[in-house]
Amino acid sequence: MSARDVEQGFVELFETPSVVIGQAPGRVNLIGEHTDYNGGMVLPAALPLSLQVALAPRSDDALYIASEQHAGITVRAFGEAPTGHWSDHLIGALQAAREAGLVSGGLHVRVTSSLPQGSGLSSSAALIVATLRAARQLAGKPTAMSDLALAQLARKVENDYLAIPCGIMDQMAVALGEVGKAMLLDTDTLDYELLPLPQEVAVCVVHSGVTRRLGDGRYGERKRECDRAGLEFGTASLCALDPREVEAARGINAISRRRARHCATEHRRVIAAGHALRRADMDALGELMRYSHLSMRDDFEMSLPIIDALVEDAEALGAIGARLTGGGFGGCIVALLPRVERDRWYSQLLERHPQAYAVI
Repeated sequence: MSARDVEQGFVELFETPSVVIGQAPGRVNLIGEHTDYNGGMVLPAALPLSLQVALAPRSDDALYIASEQHAGITVRAFGEAPTGHWSDHLIGALQAAREAGLVSGGLHVRVTSSLPQGSGLSSSAALIVATLRAARQLAGKPTAMSDLALAQLARKVENDYLAIPCGIMDQMAVALGEVGKAMLLDTDTLDYELLPLPQEVAVCVVHSGVTRRLGDGRYGERKRECDRAGLEFGTASLCALDPREVEAARGINAISRRRARHCATEHRRVIAAGHALRRADMDALGELMRYSHLSMRDDFEMSLPIIDALVEDAEALGAIGARLTGGGFGGCIVALLPRVERDRWYSQLLERHPQAYAVI
């Protein structure tokens, strides 16, 4: 959506022009699931889909919030506890911005987005990052907070305000990623490398038709299981374990062993994926994605039969590689395929899976 369209919608709703517009892209994770809070590597890529947050000051201390994806205007206040409303992410971000000295009084806020919610494409992280970017602009301090610091603050909003025990992959990808490149990120050190994606290969994202929410409990359950596995294996980083250690260890709970095995092998798959991308070996990357999905299905138990069938057909119809992407239990799959095959592939895949739809 163009800045003019965003501005026009803001004026029609609030009868005042916006002062600033913050933007952030969505992201798709090519490989490296649930490794970011276990000390491992990830390989997300910024999407050409994005989210915008427009702000204008009010004369009072109230927050008037609206979104093109939701009806009406919601009135909220700084310091409110989460209520389960879609605007909780905004409230947490604006409270963090206030504590950082970026905003002071009330605001008109309107969100526009081309990102489907509940898809596992980081619409939540994009909303928080875009809000913080708008607040940074509103303060007239474009260098007051680096994008790295902004990503760290965005994660703090999710962890502390929203009580979502996520890692930092999503925030880094939407704050520092670039469309057309993958981010090979070490979530332990925050060192990263942007790797170009070959032009002849299309990155396709297909929504399964099953909406997911990070706050529905299953994501947190996996985090707790990983924490328990870390205690059993005596490590703060499951990804640092050698897969042979995972298999050889005695007296380990079966669930803990499966979670640790996924983290240890997925971390190494991401490293190998980085090497494959540097040499533009898409066949190697596709094979790693395939094994990643099997690990998510069997060891991390975060897939669903409808997702497994979508992945299987995606590959049968010509994808170089395909896998579940995001936190799991619904959302999207990501597939790589020759760009010239994209339209034919989508037509045949969606004919087999009418509940699914193309995201990009």
